[in-house]
Amino acid sequence: MVQPPQRRDQESDGDPGMDVSQYEDVRRRSRVAAKQAGRELSSITLVAVSKGQGIDAIGALYDHGHRDFGENRAQEMSEKSAALPSDIRWHFVGSLQSNKVRMVRQSTFLLHSLDRKSLATAWVKGIGKPPPAMVQVNVGLEDQKGGVAPADLLHLVEAAAGFGIEIQGLMAIPPVGKAPEDSRAYFGKLRELRDGIITDHPGIKQLSMGMTDDFEIGIAEGASFIRVGRAIFGPRH
Repeated sequence: MVQPPQRRDQESDGDPGMDVSQYEDVRRRSRVAAKQAGRELSSITLVAVSKGQGIDAIGALYDHGHRDFGENRAQEMSEKSAALPSDIRWHFVGSLQSNKVRMVRQSTFLLHSLDRKSLATAWVKGIGKPPPAMVQVNVGLEDQKGGVAPADLLHLVEAAAGFGIEIQGLMAIPPVGKAPEDSRAYFGKLRELRDGIITDHPGIKQLSMGMTDDFEIGIAEGASFIRVGRAIFGPRH
């Protein structure tokens, strides 16, 4: 059973069965990238994407003091959120089918992948106010990826806001490049889209961008959330 975290000055080193050095390395690299960009590390939330990882691995990182975890499969997130401490902040970061919203809505801290009006309609159904969301934008206009087209972004933002969903920002998954630097133009595009609508929608401030291979570029371009899995946990099981 995962125990509650100790005070920061007595923080546990986590489960000795999991090497948290990779997690600490991601934090170190994030700190360096933030400093180089003239930013405070506290302005960037590291979402540990735990897809395919077991309860023990997540629990070890929890015991080490981490609280923000991301999942992209509804069934998996539903099972993990039920088995792990209630103070974990669960981020749903993958494509979400409307008929599976009920599986994750109650436990979601932030939905990163709102990408269509039908999902927004499903997201508001249920008890209480819906959790806040980020609108996913298909910045690379790739047919195989989710996300609203940049030209349709404002329409979706206004529709979701009209339904009563708090839209906190934008998310993107850029096309796979040969080097991390290849993501920079797409992250810059997402930032420009945010800047273009923030006057009329001042609540849309956050940017969710950057994963294992390019999170440092994401930080340089203004990411508020970076979604890192493999660099923290190693290969998925």
